Amino acid sequence: MGAMSAAAPAPSQPPLIALDAMGGDRMPDAAIEGALRAVSAGERVVLVGDEARLREALRSRGAELPIVHAGDVIAMQDSAGDVRRRKDASIVVATRLVKAGEAAAVVSMGHSGATMAAALLVLGRLPGVERPAILANVPTKTGFTALIDAGANADCKPAWLQQFAVMGSVYARAFYGDPNPSVGLMSIGEEEGKGNELVVAAHALLRETPGVNFHGNVEGRDLLAGTTHVVVADGFTGNVMLKLAEGEAKVLFGMVRDALRSSLRAKLGGLLVRPALRGIADRLDPGTYGAQPLLGVDGYAFIGHGSADARAVRNALGTARKMVDAGVRDRIADGLARLAGG
Repeated sequence: MGAMSAAAPAPSQPPLIALDAMGGDRMPDAAIEGALRAVSAGERVVLVGDEARLREALRSRGAELPIVHAGDVIAMQDSAGDVRRRKDASIVVATRLVKAGEAAAVVSMGHSGATMAAALLVLGRLPGVERPAILANVPTKTGFTALIDAGANADCKPAWLQQFAVMGSVYARAFYGDPNPSVGLMSIGEEEGKGNELVVAAHALLRETPGVNFHGNVEGRDLLAGTTHVVVADGFTGNVMLKLAEGEAKVLFGMVRDALRSSLRAKLGGLLVRPALRGIADRLDPGTYGAQPLLGVDGYAFIGHGSADARAVRNALGTARKMVDAGVRDRIADGLARLAGG
């Protein structure tokens, strides 16, 4: 397939999402199945990858989807720096569609570093953004908490955490519908003055940040308790917390499953609680949102798990559409402009 038509859809049409159909452990099958489910639910998707392989996979399913050919793929073991020289890689081609205005967003379940590199190289940063950040939707007992940064920046400066707070606040208002979301700063104690030099300096900035409803310091337990709508952290801390939460959820559900299989009485009880447990498991599953937005780039880019299945792909495409429809990118730009204006 050659050049795409203009990305700006008619008012009755949803935005077109470019899906990297090659990046990830289960691709292209998961990408195709997820895209077909999304399209049946009303989304618009273009697959990016090996056209012959994708066309054959679609033909075997008796289906058709638009395809843009990409002759290369950046594998998980490759370097994110390969983005600069491997211009025919699927994630690079997909991101260029967004830059050219031929797609509204790019979604990839492949190499997260390559996705970030492609977004920075091709889309660039929004004015006022020193470092883009990954936002993760973390399930809590009250709903979801937006954790930012979830892994893009291992080392941070106080001003970067301030920008993360602005971006996270905008996201929570647009995506969660919270009119005045509270923002917590991850630390080792709730009291002002607790934490390392980065946290103490960032705390002083966040107290005076326009458009940010600063709650103060929060601790690790507050993330899952839903103490604040947004939690700000450096990418190293945020990623460790996110992976710990995901891993703990799997371990706990495994322990519950084993307990419910331990005796006949337990098995009978398991039949009664299975629907409730399945609902909890769905909320804790990272595939519920499918992919995490990279905020701060001049466009919409989403990073999913390498092990994503068709459900996660379908949900990622839905998340991308919701963010585009909410105008999150423009809202972030406005929030950062107010920050720059003091």
